[in-house]
Amino acid sequence: QVQLVESGGGLVQPGGSLRLSCVASGTNSTIFSMGWHRQAPGKQRELVATITGSGTINYGDSVKGRFTVSRDNAKNTVYLQMNSLKPEDMAVYYCHAVNFDSVNLRWDDYWGQGTQVTVSS
Repeated sequence: QVQLVESGGGLVQPGGSLRLSCVASGTNSTIFSMGWHRQAPGKQRELVATITGSGTINYGDSVKGRFTVSRDNAKNTVYLQMNSLKPEDMAVYYCHAVNFDSVNLRWDDYWGQGTQVTVSS
């Protein structure tokens, strides 16, 4: 069972930067995919960025060129560097992991509790 703990959210002015971190525990293997989704009030949860253990990256269209996802496989930690933040980036950011259960031969999804990012002057 994988547990995800996020940190780094907070209040930032428009145009500012924040860095989110998510640490995964409960496994000794490299997690297949880790990343971030976000959900603003009244909106559906949307993809922000994902990165596989081999380094394949996928970004949501609204954050391309402003956000950078990275990970440290040795620490099973994923980061999200957010630059040029806009009010529309304000949301709860959730860490997400996908891993293969080799015992039960299935893919499992895991979610963190979320961290609030507020963009306001």
